[in-house]
Amino acid sequence: MGTYSSTALALEPYAVVGDAIPRPLGGLVGNPARGAALVRDRERGNCLICHRGTDASEPFQGTIGPPLAGVGLRLDAGQIRLRLVDASLLNPQTVMPPYFRTENLHDVAPAYRGKPALSAQEIEDVVSYLASLKTF
Repeated sequence: MGTYSSTALALEPYAVVGDAIPRPLGGLVGNPARGAALVRDRERGNCLICHRGTDASEPFQGTIGPPLAGVGLRLDAGQIRLRLVDASLLNPQTVMPPYFRTENLHDVAPAYRGKPALSAQEIEDVVSYLASLKTF
């Protein structure tokens, strides 16, 4: 698909290869515990608004997106990374929000304009956690 660079907006550049971003953003290493916390965080990641997580006791889990259990068997880290960074690069009609894009967004609150939803480190933390989910 090409190389996408957002360095003018202080976002780390990345290269899309097929349906993945194979290299970690900024060469960072993710922490799965921090990633798990972001997935559950209703303000930062807010993943569970659309996805069902791995903890059935977690309240108000979504069903719009695929369940997160077993995602590490279905997708590799690079594929997960692309979906987090900007799933619209795969499917322009997706309802999955871009977590690492700042341009061409609509109705963004002034405090958040020009900032990605998650930092490169946070993306890598979530990738690390989701790639570890290999059971259903």
